[in-house]
Amino acid sequence: MAAFTELLIEQGASFSTTINVSDSAGAAINLYGYTASSQMRKSYYATSNTTISAVVTGNANGEITLSMTSANTANLTPGRSVFDLLITAPSGIKTRVVEGIIMISPGVTR
Repeated sequence: MAAFTELLIEQGASFSTTINVSDSAGAAINLYGYTASSQMRKSYYATSNTTISAVVTGNANGEITLSMTSANTANLTPGRSVFDLLITAPSGIKTRVVEGIIMISPGVTR
């Protein structure tokens, strides 16, 4: 079962957060050879999506960094969105490890 989290993205600002993937016992999963992908949508059923950069940044400690540039966040619509994070094993098996809500806080300075 995927972990649930809430994230905040400030419109027009750079965004970066680290997710640590662990097994049911709490031990870090070694992500050597894995890839990660993440998207956000206004609702689970929306057809359009925004890609969130997801990069494995720490193989041994199960660390994945999610990020977006300020140019990308400037184009986000303020309010609530949903997202998830999938990892793909070298064998091709996909696992959703995190899901949740992203709040986009509106910016003033452009």
